[in-house]
Amino acid sequence: MNNNWTNHINGYVRVRIDGDYPERFLNRCLEEDISIWQIKRAGDRRIVCYMDVEDAKRIRPLLRITGCKVTFLQRTGFPFLFRRMINRSGFIAGLAAFLTLMFVLSNMVWNVEIKGASPQVEHELRQVVTNMGIKRGAFHFTLPSVERIQRDVTEMVQGATWVGVRQKGTTFEFEVVEQQLPEEAERHSPRHLVATKKAIIHKIFVEHGQAEVKPNDFVRKGDRLVSGYIGKKDAEDEEKELVPAQAVVLGEIWYKSEASVPLETLFTTVTGEKKSKHFLSVYGFDIPIWGFGKVTFDTFQETDHERPFHLFRWSLPFTYKRSDFFETSQYERSYTKNEAIRAARERARIDLKKHIPSDAEIIGEKVLHEDVENGKVNLRIHYQVIEDITSEQPIIQGD
Repeated sequence: MNNNWTNHINGYVRVRIDGDYPERFLNRCLEEDISIWQIKRAGDRRIVCYMDVEDAKRIRPLLRITGCKVTFLQRTGFPFLFRRMINRSGFIAGLAAFLTLMFVLSNMVWNVEIKGASPQVEHELRQVVTNMGIKRGAFHFTLPSVERIQRDVTEMVQGATWVGVRQKGTTFEFEVVEQQLPEEAERHSPRHLVATKKAIIHKIFVEHGQAEVKPNDFVRKGDRLVSGYIGKKDAEDEEKELVPAQAVVLGEIWYKSEASVPLETLFTTVTGEKKSKHFLSVYGFDIPIWGFGKVTFDTFQETDHERPFHLFRWSLPFTYKRSDFFETSQYERSYTKNEAIRAARERARIDLKKHIPSDAEIIGEKVLHEDVENGKVNLRIHYQVIEDITSEQPIIQGD
């Protein structure tokens, strides 16, 4: 019988059989269905072989019958290994405690490093990451993913343009690129101010230069609003002076926007009830460790979070996985025609504000077209907006 993995689990022994006729002992073993393998002769009166531990307990009667003696040379397999571990329980317990401690410490945050930030931005960033749970002593598998941390801190830290996040063992590294607002350079070169789009002049205030339009004038894109030439407007060019024109010119602009709102809409919302399940994932196979039972929600949304375990700088072949199940409910929202019109007008105004300057002012709104088609209210709306319409046009000497 060949040796295989079951022999290692059950345990096997290497024995030496001594006697006048050791072959008789082997024949008796075969008759009693005792497994033996790797039989070798070590002399005229000696044979060496292997047998299972359980079968070794049955050979005593056969030894008396054949007049042979047995000597156990080697004991191999899990039962003997376990016995040796029990005999050295103090050492094994210490080793297990050491490995457990190293495993726990390797999966905790021990340092948070911030590079490239001024003291003010660094203080703000440390407050943000601390509120997210990234602090000394926190376990890695309870924290969000590195990608999510980078996205959130970049949005929440006002003084940073970009924040890079990297996890190196037990350390989180944050690399900050701060906002660099260029100082406004003094403008010494002569220039005109021209219109950026067609509009009706609503208000004009000139600091430097000569105004060439007045309120209620209609201008097109590229028309000159304020001239960089100041002085008497006669034939003598020597009396004219070139300056960088500077002014605030507000124009009335017209915009059109379209919006559609369905009269019947089905919404899915989260109720706030949640159930979590925790797993130990080994090579993609999930072993439940907490949160047993079925999810009793009729409808739900599932999100998974997975974090690897580490030992020192090495990633272990198993990970911590948490599945969150959020209960959802659906409800149908119905609008009357007037309610849908109000919602469409509000939506159109919000969309318009995304495309005009933040300091622009909407002074007029009129619905040009309104209809109901395929269960939707469709609107076309005309807006009157006051905004700055100036743009610089350099003056080239000699023109």
